[in-house]
Amino acid sequence: MAQIIEIGELKAARERTRRQTENHRSAERALSLMRESLIRAAEQLITAPVAAHQELLERIEKLAATIRYGMVMMGSPIAENFAEDSDHLP
Repeated sequence: MAQIIEIGELKAARERTRRQTENHRSAERALSLMRESLIRAAEQLITAPVAAHQELLERIEKLAATIRYGMVMMGSPIAENFAEDSDHLP
């Protein structure tokens, strides 16, 4: 009977690991897409008329914040340093 329980526990642990891996990959893909969007917005800022700068800067700020948050959620030490530093900003 104990072996049956252990097999069930092993299967459940493997399924959790598989789901965590899939979630991690999805988060990495989302971060990659946001980084690409950030790059495009920064490139647009270079050639955009001055009237469009405010909107582009807001988009860049939101993307950067979302990317930092995603990196923190994924356990990136770099992002955690940003979070610590932002606590000291005026």
